Amino acid sequence: MSETTRKKRAIVLFNLGGPDSPEAVEPFLFNLFNDPAIISLPNPFRFLLAKLISRRRAPIAREIYDHIGGKSPLLELTQEQADALQVALNEEDDGYENRCFIAMRYWKPFADDTAQAVKAWGADEQILLPLYPQFSTTTSGSSVKDWKRACHKVGLTAPIKTACCYPTNPGFVEASAEMIRAGYDRALAKANELGIDKPRVLFSAHGVPKAVITKRGDPYQSQIEKTSAAVVEKMAIEGLDWNVCYQSRVGPMEWIGPSTEHEIERAGREGKAIVVVPIAFVTEHSETLVELDIEYGELAYEKNVPIYERVRTVCSHPKFINGLVSVVKQTQAELDEKGSDDYTVESRGWWCPDEHSCAVAKQPGLKPAGV
Repeated sequence: MSETTRKKRAIVLFNLGGPDSPEAVEPFLFNLFNDPAIISLPNPFRFLLAKLISRRRAPIAREIYDHIGGKSPLLELTQEQADALQVALNEEDDGYENRCFIAMRYWKPFADDTAQAVKAWGADEQILLPLYPQFSTTTSGSSVKDWKRACHKVGLTAPIKTACCYPTNPGFVEASAEMIRAGYDRALAKANELGIDKPRVLFSAHGVPKAVITKRGDPYQSQIEKTSAAVVEKMAIEGLDWNVCYQSRVGPMEWIGPSTEHEIERAGREGKAIVVVPIAFVTEHSETLVELDIEYGELAYEKNVPIYERVRTVCSHPKFINGLVSVVKQTQAELDEKGSDDYTVESRGWWCPDEHSCAVAKQPGLKPAGV
């Protein structure tokens, strides 16, 4: 098919974002806590609370980022994923000229700027692709809602279809299983040298308050469990000892569990080697490079965990990128068959491989986009 007849398809990759300098830490935190999907209070209370929390947490957060060069590597790693996905999509002569764009939720590039870039490119269609394999109102839901607001603001009207989630996507599962198996084998060799039991695999995901699951009908926790089970099945290690746990708790609210700290302490009491897997993250950032590698590594040492092995995130693993290609194709098929998402409804009409569990989740402050 000639280049002149190809449709322009924008693939918009969503991620959390991260501060790009020490000065950006406090405004980044404010943007995070001012999101109604994170703190579901009406304004001006949410605004004032976000100001207070971000000001108090900024010094601690700057110390965290000091460990990794003073800024988050998230944007650079996401750009690598976008570049790899764009190449893979354009290798197929399926009638589309693909360009991947990045929209971060809480720091640059913001949705407003990216939406303007998509409009300037002249996209005929948009596929919205959250880099969150498991759906949550606090991540994918918030990002899509913000994207539609930005589209209204800049006058971007190209048809869209959202990829809700892909918790058991074969490419994601295979890439994860391959990397975890390598980490497991390293830990197993060390365990054999020490004459101790086989390692335990801990699938560690970012936690959320329990109310997000119980009051919003959020499928995040169930999808984390589905991903972990699918990876374990793919690894096919007989009698594998594994568990799911949750990290990064903040504030006084009750969070889903068990906590990663608790599981590390339990492993210490049992003299168990552990292999820690960040199963909800697909890129390295402060929660992996600092929280898992440094803080939890130190906790494991203090609690006498004999072996602490941390598996890296999938990043631009070829099998993961191929998995994203399949997600784009499936979402495109849904767009072609059922039409585009409604710009005024944030949680319906998406492509969802998980029994449309996203559609029943209640997004806080749900309003027509742009209002």
